Amino acid sequence: MDNVLTMLVSILFILIFLIVVCAIILYFLKIKKKQSNKEKNNEEYSESTSTQSSSGIRMENVKKFLDFEEIKNNMIIRNGRTQYLMVIQCQGVNYDLLSEEEKVAVEEGFVQFLNTLRFPIQLYVQTQSLNLEDIVDEYKSKIHVIENDIRVLQRKINQAEALRDTRTIEKLRFELKRKTNVLEYGADITNYVSRLSLNKNVLKQKTYIIVTYYTSEFNGNNKFNKEEADNIFFSELYTRTKMVLRAIGSAGVTGRILDSEELAELLYVAYNRDDANMLPFSKGIQTQYDSLYTTGKDVLKKKAELIDEKIEEEAVNLVTESIEKADEQIREEQQKMEEAIIKRAQELAEEHKHQMTNQLYKKTKEQINKRGRKPKTDKPVTTEEGK
Repeated sequence: MDNVLTMLVSILFILIFLIVVCAIILYFLKIKKKQSNKEKNNEEYSESTSTQSSSGIRMENVKKFLDFEEIKNNMIIRNGRTQYLMVIQCQGVNYDLLSEEEKVAVEEGFVQFLNTLRFPIQLYVQTQSLNLEDIVDEYKSKIHVIENDIRVLQRKINQAEALRDTRTIEKLRFELKRKTNVLEYGADITNYVSRLSLNKNVLKQKTYIIVTYYTSEFNGNNKFNKEEADNIFFSELYTRTKMVLRAIGSAGVTGRILDSEELAELLYVAYNRDDANMLPFSKGIQTQYDSLYTTGKDVLKKKAELIDEKIEEEAVNLVTESIEKADEQIREEQQKMEEAIIKRAQELAEEHKHQMTNQLYKKTKEQINKRGRKPKTDKPVTTEEGK
């Protein structure tokens, strides 16, 4: 009886101890939860106060007004990383100056381009005032170089005059006259372009093809992390864009894929249509505003080269395999034709047997059978590449 009571008391003490421990744990968890809620409220309060101006008006983040999340790997990423875009800048053809045959060829090429499309594209035309400041600066730098050359020539002429080298003097003066004429012409061109840049009505128009790839087209998207998914979608979108480039080439239109910096400039002009010329994008790059997007040109170039090499390798393998199969098919057809010729010749010999002597008939049969037993030399079909 005493043992039973002792056991019950021990169990009771153990239960009381466990209840106390659980109560302590719950107490600390409750305190920790209150502290986390308090910190969260403080963060929300600090964010709300930081997004308010001195007048008390709430300030929204500028990214909420943009229609994309990121510019990366020569792609524009949109809609919560579910849509990836690449942009092709096109150099068109002057359709009005083409002959009728050339116009028909361009139209047929464009129809062929439309028929090959199996994915969505968008045509975008951007018009903006022509900014000639960079051209004027380049002209001025070249004029400065010519001025330095003229000063050097003048010193050489003075030295030649001191030495009374008539032949050298004539040669240097001729070069000095030529440089002076180039300088005057360059100065006139620079002044003309400078005046032309003041005219805001001088416009330039650029045409773009926007190629889209949706992540829903790729199965197993959830198996990869963000970086791996971006690399996969870059490869898929780059292959698709190269296909479009080859297709528009059949219509005489050339194009190139915009890199990350050019994509940023495209969006910059689109969002700042009226003020883009006040602060050109190139000057914004010089002031380190490009920290808002990533480029990584060397990595992208390597990726593009690897994809191009893979396409080239698979194309060569396909051509080689097709040539071998076609060569084998041609040899089989030639062999069947040869057998048909021999068979028909034997039939003709039998039909006209009564018109020939016995000796002539035997010799004819021997010649026909000799051709049938003649070994055939298989000559492989060669192409221009094989040569």
